[in-house]
Amino acid sequence: MRFISFVLLAYLCAFYATADTRVSHAIALHGEPKYPSSFKHFDYVNPAAPKGGSVRLMATGTFDTLNPYTLKGLSPYESPGIYMYGATELNEPLMVGSSSFAPSGDEAQTAYGLIAESVEYPPDRSWAIFTLREIARFHDGSPITADDVVFSFYTLTEQGHPNYAQKYLDVEKVEKLDPRRVKFSFKGKDMRGMPLRAAELPIMSKAFWTAREFANGLIEPALGSGPYRIKNFEWGRHVTFERVADYWGKDLPVNVGRYNFDEVRFDFYRDLIVAFEAFKAGDYDVYIDYTSRNWATAYDFPALDVGHVIKEEMPHQEATGYQAFFFNTRRPLFEDIRVRQALGLLFNYEWLNKALFFDAYQRNNTYFPNTELAASDKPDAAELAILEPFRAQLPEALLTTPFVSPVNKDSAQVRSNRRAATRLLREAGWVVRDTLLVNSKTGEQFKFEILVDEHRAARVISPLQQDLKRAGIQLDIRVVDPTQYQNRLDSFDYDLTMLVLPMSLSPGHDLKQYFHSSSRDVVGVRNYSGVSHPVIDNLIEQVIAARDRDQLVATARALDRVLMWQYYTIPQWHNDHHRVAYWNKFGRPGVTPPYAFNFRDWWVDSDRLHALTNNDKQE
Repeated sequence: MRFISFVLLAYLCAFYATADTRVSHAIALHGEPKYPSSFKHFDYVNPAAPKGGSVRLMATGTFDTLNPYTLKGLSPYESPGIYMYGATELNEPLMVGSSSFAPSGDEAQTAYGLIAESVEYPPDRSWAIFTLREIARFHDGSPITADDVVFSFYTLTEQGHPNYAQKYLDVEKVEKLDPRRVKFSFKGKDMRGMPLRAAELPIMSKAFWTAREFANGLIEPALGSGPYRIKNFEWGRHVTFERVADYWGKDLPVNVGRYNFDEVRFDFYRDLIVAFEAFKAGDYDVYIDYTSRNWATAYDFPALDVGHVIKEEMPHQEATGYQAFFFNTRRPLFEDIRVRQALGLLFNYEWLNKALFFDAYQRNNTYFPNTELAASDKPDAAELAILEPFRAQLPEALLTTPFVSPVNKDSAQVRSNRRAATRLLREAGWVVRDTLLVNSKTGEQFKFEILVDEHRAARVISPLQQDLKRAGIQLDIRVVDPTQYQNRLDSFDYDLTMLVLPMSLSPGHDLKQYFHSSSRDVVGVRNYSGVSHPVIDNLIEQVIAARDRDQLVATARALDRVLMWQYYTIPQWHNDHHRVAYWNKFGRPGVTPPYAFNFRDWWVDSDRLHALTNNDKQE
């Protein structure tokens, strides 16, 4: 009887510390976590996946530091897309699922315990207490303690990349309660998402960093605690991660069936043409193809014909990110919304998609492509209720009409859009003289520069350059190396740039970094267009404060409309599948999750690897 009472008490304590406080293994932004405290593994993994083998992968650009948390230098993690493979130099967070460290594959925004075994919070989520696992260890065997959590928070927000200060702006304080318990106290009125943001904090070793200058570049691997650690590297050329055989968290439900390769090596390439040829030659194992022409025309090689290379389109429901040409409205040239709208009218996306992309893409008419957050139709009643208080500050058409990017399918549409652009530019003070567009008062030509870090981008930019030239506008292309490109992005030193803004299925405080007035002039923060608009500020706060999924969706759609109708960008394109080619040496789970490319759940299949090896020997 006493045993039964003890079990019942333990069960109740797994969820509720008091009538007003919840203690749980997981926390969802809205609703309940999908997986209960008794879950053994995620549905989309193979719990019996074998460990072993090695994999070689491709990264683009370069790296010159092993500290991914500061403005100084580029670390391997900052190579585009590298986070999808699951082996990085990032430190483990308190909980996983809501960040890029290990994103959830089948939930929009839920975090499950990793370093923290539980999270305690009140109904208003004004604070959160994380209890650390007693078994949690850094790679040198030292325990992960509350001191490390407190140190990590204050180091990242005071000395780290400005994104951390912005992300944790509403954290009032972080304090150690005992060696394994740490409390985050939040401020402000919109705290629903703050426990999840706190759960995403990467936990660094206080002992390791106390002996080093955090803000400087790091020339040695930092002390981590995750499934992989850096084995060796050569600056700008390659980095190899090895699986930690005695990894403390290998049997946790969030890790079962994952991180199966003994060794993961990334080779860095500056040129994608060279990189693809290296893949065809078998120099590395997986190629995620972001180039539609390449996908359509470049896969005629023997290894594919005989099945040694698999070419596959993998559908997904991920937030694809918003890809566009971003105007820097800090520049006087782009302060006027009529100028931005006019340049968008002149861009012939339809020709580009057909001639260069084989009609592979869908046009972005939203900042949230491939998600239910996209404002793809005219506003419904819920959105109108949100937007109505701001009617006087918004264009009337926004309240009645869905945003649609200009269409230039035929010559009639091209001429019509060009006339509309000319009219807008004239209203903004620009006129055509001797085939050049000039300022009507100063006579200065309308010209500007686009900043990119990849020579192949010229293939995409050249058509825009020609579209603008026909209107008398001079667009110059400035190609710089990746380090200089990042430095100029961080300091907003560009007129126009082309990039992808990562988006979430459940956006929140990240929107403040992208679009809020408070981030407009913060060096290193990703408000690339210099957005500063009172309605947008208000809507961002409403998104963060949303009490349930329906309210979040309606408010995000309202925000989406206002952003699109401000013409901060020239929208580009997206697709709803990953284009992946890989050497046929892998096993994969039988379930493909909708919200993540789950390469961290693959493994080396010994039979397939043996077949490939034998074929190489025969050749």
